Amino acid sequence: MKVFYRVVVSLLLASVLALSLASQAWAFCGFYVAGAETKLFNQASQVIIAHQGDRTILTMANDFQGAVKDFALVVPVPVAIKREQVKVSKKIILDKLDAFSQPRLVEYFDSDPCAPVENFERSMPSSTVAPQKAGRSRSFNASDFGVTIEDKFKVNEYEILILSAKESGGLEAWLTQNGYKLPVGAREVLRPYIRQQMKFFVAKVDLKEFEKSGSSFLRPLQIAYQSPKFILPIRLGMLNAKGEQDLVVFLLSPKGRIELANYRTVKIPTDKQVPEFVKDVFGGFYKDTFQRAYERENKKVAFLEYAWDVSNCDPCSSEPPTTEELKEAGVFWLENQPTQPQLWRGRRPTFSSSTFITRLHVRYTRDRFAEDLVFQETSNRDNFQGRYVMNHPVRGELKCAAAKGYRKQVFDRQFKEAQNLANLTGWRIEDVRRRIKPLS
Repeated sequence: MKVFYRVVVSLLLASVLALSLASQAWAFCGFYVAGAETKLFNQASQVIIAHQGDRTILTMANDFQGAVKDFALVVPVPVAIKREQVKVSKKIILDKLDAFSQPRLVEYFDSDPCAPVENFERSMPSSTVAPQKAGRSRSFNASDFGVTIEDKFKVNEYEILILSAKESGGLEAWLTQNGYKLPVGAREVLRPYIRQQMKFFVAKVDLKEFEKSGSSFLRPLQIAYQSPKFILPIRLGMLNAKGEQDLVVFLLSPKGRIELANYRTVKIPTDKQVPEFVKDVFGGFYKDTFQRAYERENKKVAFLEYAWDVSNCDPCSSEPPTTEELKEAGVFWLENQPTQPQLWRGRRPTFSSSTFITRLHVRYTRDRFAEDLVFQETSNRDNFQGRYVMNHPVRGELKCAAAKGYRKQVFDRQFKEAQNLANLTGWRIEDVRRRIKPLS
């Protein structure tokens, strides 16, 4: 049986496992017509981290393609994880946060300069590779390799081990003897985790339980722990990476924005007017925009793509997560808050969630990100979103005194839109201008 599962590649030990023309200050209005989901990117991993104080709940998902029996996951964790700290989550929660926070294109329509009524703005809604087979049938004494099995338990379709080790060579040997094929360099990468006395969360799939579940894909795993370390290990996943990897982290906090402590956090370029045709190529537009920003920052930063309190999106690009969905995502500070009905109907939600969402997008390679990601909470609750603006001019025959001035405004705007697009993406300005439809 094959599965297509969004799992966290960055955590896998892969071998083991109408805008007003006169206005310059844009409000967050208009309506959304396109979004840049993580599906746009190859090898794009998704993680949800709900964090307050020393408590963290981590939900892991990523792209795994292959036989269920061949799936394995190894995650360094700060403390030994117990059975009651692990659960199977729902993939729809990651999809919900992705759609809610994705960079997006907004659409505006100019008002008719020749209309007999007062001008108005018109906007209408449009809308890891796996262990070897032989390893399953043979067991070895862990203590012979300086490895301790701290705990062993099952959670739904997953068989889980919690390991600790005295030295990386022993852990490497034990994993190899138990059927895990390690990539070159694994010992060196494992060593600093062992020196920090971190544990290793290892998950495999129980085929019988998986078949009983009736699911066609592996579900995300969620682990909770208490530790002053607020980190996300990514170095293990780099061992067999063939190139750049993308990681999108949805960070949930009652306090405010979360940033990286050991790398710079930079805002993705935003609030730029772009030509109308971008609507038809928004996926390629955003991929090239991200790549250009990534290169300009020397490939060593995390990009902020969204920061907003979930109870106050203005407007909401999709249905905000409900209280129950936020709880499912690990937002433990809402545990005593009653479930709220979904009140969103194209307007901002009317319930309070006390949850601030930060979406960080990291593209990393072994030579640029030598350290695991270390996060820090801040009190910054300033709103931000990656947002690009498309304006539709009024077309057709315009016969009034204001028409000449309006045409000049549109010409100037389209000239600037072409410059913006070329600067954002690196596309040839000549090619961009050829695709812009001027007013007749």
